[in-house]
Parts: sequence; C-alpha cells; structure tokens
Amino acid sequence: MNAFTKMARGLKMALVPLALLGLAACASPFRADVSRFQSQLPVPAGQTFTVVAEDPALAGGIEFRTYAQRVADEMAALGYTPVNDPSDAQLLVRFDYGVDNGRERVRSVPAARDPFYSSWHGYTPVVYRTPRGPRVAYVPRYSPWGWGWNDSFFGRDEVYSYTVYTSGIELKIDRASDGQRLFEGEAQAVSTSNRLQHLVPNLVEAMFTGFPGNSGETVRISVAPENSRARR
Repeated sequence: MNAFTKMARGLKMALVPLALLGLAACASPFRADVSRFQSQLPVPAGQTFTVVAEDPALAGGIEFRTYAQRVADEMAALGYTPVNDPSDAQLLVRFDYGVDNGRERVRSVPAARDPFYSSWHGYTPVVYRTPRGPRVAYVPRYSPWGWGWNDSFFGRDEVYSYTVYTSGIELKIDRASDGQRLFEGEAQAVSTSNRLQHLVPNLVEAMFTGFPGNSGETVRISVAPENSRARR
C-alpha cells in the first residue's frame, strides 16, 4: 500500500495524557473514514470469491491470513461463497493494510487557579526527553514563600506529549474472468495505537458497514467497542 509503510512490529511506547487513558478505559467507539467506489458489483447470490494479498510481501503470512479471514467472513455474511483456490473464484478480493510511523502531538491542560491551594499541594507533571523517548516526572507543588503566594512556575499549565498513528486498509474486488475492477474501498483511522491486531479488525468492520455504500462517498463510521458488540 503506497500510503502506508509497513512497520516493525515492536511496540512503540507513547506518553498519553491521563484524560486519554480515561477515555480508552471507557471503551470509546472506534471511528474510521471510509471511501468506496463501485462499478457493476454483482448483487450477492453465491458468487465464489477468494481473498488475496495486494502486497506480494504479505502473501502466505500467518498475520495476513488472520486478517484475510475477517474479510472473508464479512463477504460470506453478505451472501458470497468463499473458496481457497483463486482458479475457482469468480471474484478476486485484493486486500492490504498498514500503519504509519506516527507523529507527536502536545496537549496543554490548564492548571488550577486557586491562589491559596493549587500551587501548594499535589504534584505537577513535567515532560522531559530521554534516549528512549518522552517521559514524565511528577514534582510536588509548593512555594518556599509561605501561605498566600501563588507561585507562577508551579501554577503553570500542564503539558503532555503523545503519539498518534494513521492506519488504513484497502479493498479491491476484480472479476476473475477478465480482471474488470468492480469495487475499490479505503478505510482510515487516527488513534494512539499502532497495534494492527486491534486496528485492522475494526477497519474491516467499518469497511463492510453499509457495504457497498454509495459510490464516491466518504463517510465517518463508528464501530461499537468489542464488549458492547458481545452483549448484543
């Protein structure tokens, strides 16, 4: 996929604001922007299909097969019939996925302004850099001048540094008999996670929500958290 460079699979630590961690704990919906185009895509009526890797480097990999199975399950739920051998397929479903290197974001949170309390008690987070990336230390709020002094240093806004990643999938459906392109789709999301195991299944679900959609339209799709879907 040209838009997404394949990443090393090591987990990259990001310094995330406590507010963002709180949102994650509340299992917020996964949101993706989905663009779809179609031309003569047949109405599902048992047509055979197989999922193949758009990127030859992914073909045959266990990871690719795991995500390809998600695509196959969605296609089968629509009424198409999966087959393993591309020579037996009427439709070739070309699939690709990836996540970028991420980019740093900084967030400023206004400090409390109580002149007799906020600068005296508790801790202020201070971001600093190390060879392993940004880290945070918490320093006590106090003033050596006695009660009633609102120290400007310890009362300043709190600044957090974190990393956001853009992930995406591409889906193309060709008619096997003549190679005619019948469908093209792309789903993208921005998040603080670069874990493909989390991102790709959500992007696949977004792609097939309301499939095949209106040709040429880009829509924002929210996927319910995993625990919410399980309760249905």
